[in-house]
Amino acid sequence: MTGARDGRRLVLLTGATGYVGGRLLPELEARSDVRVRCLSRRPESLRGRVDDETEVVAGDLLEPESLGPALRDVDAAYYLVHSMGEGQEFEEMDRRAAENFAEAARAADVRRIVYLGGLGEGSDLSRHLRSRQEVGRILRESGVPTLEFRASIVIGSGSLSYEMIRTLVERLPVMLLPRWVRKKAQPIAIEDVLAYLLGALDGPADESRVYQIGGADRVSYEGIMREYARQRGLRRLMIPVPVLTPWLSALWLGLVTPLYSRIGRKLATSLVHETVVTDHSAEERFGVEPRGIEEAIRRARNHEDREFAATRWSDALSAGGEPSTWGGQRFGTRVVDSRTGEVSVAPDRAFAPIRRIGGETGWYFGDVLWSLRGLLDDLAGGVGLRRGRRDPEHVEPGDTVDFWRVERIEPDRLLRLRAEMRLPGRAWLQFEVEPSADGDGSVIRQTAVFDPRGLAGLLYWYGLYPIHSLVFRGMLRGICREARRG
Repeated sequence: MTGARDGRRLVLLTGATGYVGGRLLPELEARSDVRVRCLSRRPESLRGRVDDETEVVAGDLLEPESLGPALRDVDAAYYLVHSMGEGQEFEEMDRRAAENFAEAARAADVRRIVYLGGLGEGSDLSRHLRSRQEVGRILRESGVPTLEFRASIVIGSGSLSYEMIRTLVERLPVMLLPRWVRKKAQPIAIEDVLAYLLGALDGPADESRVYQIGGADRVSYEGIMREYARQRGLRRLMIPVPVLTPWLSALWLGLVTPLYSRIGRKLATSLVHETVVTDHSAEERFGVEPRGIEEAIRRARNHEDREFAATRWSDALSAGGEPSTWGGQRFGTRVVDSRTGEVSVAPDRAFAPIRRIGGETGWYFGDVLWSLRGLLDDLAGGVGLRRGRRDPEHVEPGDTVDFWRVERIEPDRLLRLRAEMRLPGRAWLQFEVEPSADGDGSVIRQTAVFDPRGLAGLLYWYGLYPIHSLVFRGMLRGICREARRG
């Protein structure tokens, strides 16, 4: 068997730094029957993302001579790259890359290629979908057995479609919806996409075939937005209009969601076609029971929460600590205000004032403002500052600290508090302590995180940011001063 060593097959993964490839990588590494090799134009970009046994090789699909070494001894290859984010020549780049890869895979005697494309039918497909399907055709005609999965909208934290939907719903209380937004699709959870891709490694590798994959529900983009709004507790007025063409809608999308403007415009022009599954043989062949839209969105939100909760802000943000833009930095829907202070004491002494924060100790700055915030929360029916602390010196997960609750505590290193006051969103306050670079002191990082709920949440955060900034800056100075006192 090609690539066999210790009974394991060698699998090549392209696109490991992309959304689907990045989620597929750990799933492949967890399998005991395969070894993984990643192809990347910039191998350093995968440093820290792969396990010790995964091989990373340099190569470029547009440079045919670099593909031979990458495909040597490979049993199965995942083709998960496309140049959707490139310039006007993306179709030609997709074509050349696919032809180079197909020829190299055939020469290396690869046993199967697995490709993820886009669902859609008709002679007037968008350039994006047309290119995706042309790549599939080139791979299938290579002589190497190729399984092409044509997927509808992929729902998962970080996927382009999901991020665009989320941004629109979060930012716009009133949305004008052109007719094409009601075109039917079968949005599929990223977990189900991965199940199909992993299943493609098993079974006979003697045929090329196209499989259509989608979720359990047929629903429009409007339906997806309504479900997201429902789960977030947002009221949104959606007004149908007959005039916005896909091209005009793409320009409008670029204004509303500038982070995705270039790629989003290409995607928007693909929405005039229904992307529904008409051939259900994939479910029968791979035994996947796809999730519905409600569960797909719920899992996407939960996955995002888990990833965000695991973030170490000392790694995620620069050592400078000051926000780079007004209001802090954006991470998905969340706004982050993070700042650092350095003290010439050991981490345990630096953490001591953090451990005692709140209650009778207070918040090291602006206690009058904190009391006023507690009074307003009390008047609004919230918990206020009445609860204080269980113990003045020590806290455990689940303990209350005024109108916060301890979500995580690592002695002498980390404290994360979750807000329980009345807010148009969710909020956290986190403190991290690390030894300084020279080993003679400690760095204290204080991070405030706000996940606004809709436009009201954004107005709350940015409207009060001058006060927040004053309090956060003063609080960190007070913690550092107290740490120096010992």
